[in-house]
Amino acid sequence: MSESTRTQLLIARKVPQAVASRAVSEFNAYVTESDMDAWAVVEFCKAREVPAVLVGKKSGLQEAHIAALPSTVKIIANASAGVDHMNVAFARERGIVVTNAPDALTECTADFAMLLVLAASRRAAEYEKIMRAGWGKSFGMTDMLGTRVNGKTIGIVGFGRIGRAVAKRAQAFGMTVAYTDIQRASPALENGAMFYPSLTELLPHCQVLSLHVPGGGSPLMTKAQFDLMPKGAVFVNAARGDLVDEDALYGALTSGHLFGAGLDVYRNEPNVDARFASLDNVFLTPHMASATKETRDQMGFTALDNVAAVLAGRSVLNPV
Repeated sequence: MSESTRTQLLIARKVPQAVASRAVSEFNAYVTESDMDAWAVVEFCKAREVPAVLVGKKSGLQEAHIAALPSTVKIIANASAGVDHMNVAFARERGIVVTNAPDALTECTADFAMLLVLAASRRAAEYEKIMRAGWGKSFGMTDMLGTRVNGKTIGIVGFGRIGRAVAKRAQAFGMTVAYTDIQRASPALENGAMFYPSLTELLPHCQVLSLHVPGGGSPLMTKAQFDLMPKGAVFVNAARGDLVDEDALYGALTSGHLFGAGLDVYRNEPNVDARFASLDNVFLTPHMASATKETRDQMGFTALDNVAAVLAGRSVLNPV
């Protein structure tokens, strides 16, 4: 088989048509029609000796899968920011480059976080439910009141690309921004935001809280943390579901300690804890923060750019 006709890339998850077309044209890629699981990826790589793989959550490669990959595999490309669905450290030990697409999701995820903030604060789920039921009853001056975001302090946990983009949007709504991270950002990146060196110190100031850190460990938000937030605060999570103790969140929402929540991610996706669907003060979305045509195309193109770099012997753009 000539190099020009050899399959150089396996795309193991369903991708937008523009991404698939470029992959076939540039790498003679095999593009799956439905998401492959990890062992199917391993078997394909053994059969075709491909040097590059683009994976998704379903095809997340753990240690046993990576150990079974042939030596031809040089790069595992992720078309998302998170890589918690695979064993990155073990892949590195095997000499396999792992990449992600951190910049591609920034703007749309920040937009979506603000959507969750506004929807939870202004009771969007309840209002839509009323309208879909036919409305039929006027509301008085004291009925169905939300809480405005203007003038409130939003706490941002994780002041990376997405956290800073959320801060910029929040400031446009007249919100004061406070944040915590492993280390303080430069004054230029802070842009007036207030730094707190720990989550414990940040939480008492947060009338709104938004998470923007990786998952994969023990819950960041437990009952103790929710108790530190002011009564009537709003909680938003468009990062990772395992950052939250969902029993504690449910308790904070049903006790009235939290005014509401906007959630895009959950501990047991896609099987969401049904208790949250029963609450009027929760705005729920199915892990869709990056779900725009422009962003999904860019995510795929970034993965392909990293594949191209490795196959050409150049430095990758987004190493993990």
